[in-house]
Amino acid sequence: MIDKKIPIYLASKSPRRRKLLKLMNVNFKAFSVDVNEDIQDGEHPAKTVKRLALDKFNAASKKVKEGILITADTIVVFKKEILGKPRSKKEAFETLSKLSGNTHTVYTGFVVANLSSGKKIVDYEKTKVTFRKLERKEILNYIASGSPMDKAGSYGIQDDYGALFISKINGCYYNVVGLPIAKVYKAILDIIR
Repeated sequence: MIDKKIPIYLASKSPRRRKLLKLMNVNFKAFSVDVNEDIQDGEHPAKTVKRLALDKFNAASKKVKEGILITADTIVVFKKEILGKPRSKKEAFETLSKLSGNTHTVYTGFVVANLSSGKKIVDYEKTKVTFRKLERKEILNYIASGSPMDKAGSYGIQDDYGALFISKINGCYYNVVGLPIAKVYKAILDIIR
């Protein structure tokens, strides 16, 4: 168990990450940081998500000076192409059409740091997700709901509708939501010892 007296901070705008951290039964404060989330050509997805999580950590560590700080970044990779959050409904449609009937990989990089001791863990998780073949009308209805617009890969596995697209998952479910909580929990335990 994590000592509830230790201040924990989650630097994330994601309501999904905040909800997942609550599953750990820890007290935490959440705030957001703005960083440039540029994807670099040829960079391995695992390196990308760890770099972006570190960029968020560097920005967030200017706001808090003690306790545990957690940052994360999630991307979807299909055929070596990184699919971030859609910038338009058209882009969301193109992304969901690509994923339809295919398997993609979700990567989440994270940083868990004990700001008091200086201990820091930078790691990632990956999960393979297979979509069933989607009908055009299903994709359009999902986009009309607005749900895809703030999610990497244009879908949420935890959404009522997005969940219906998935025929198989191989790996950590929570990673696809946005935070591999078992790995993050272990990292917290490791840095407070």
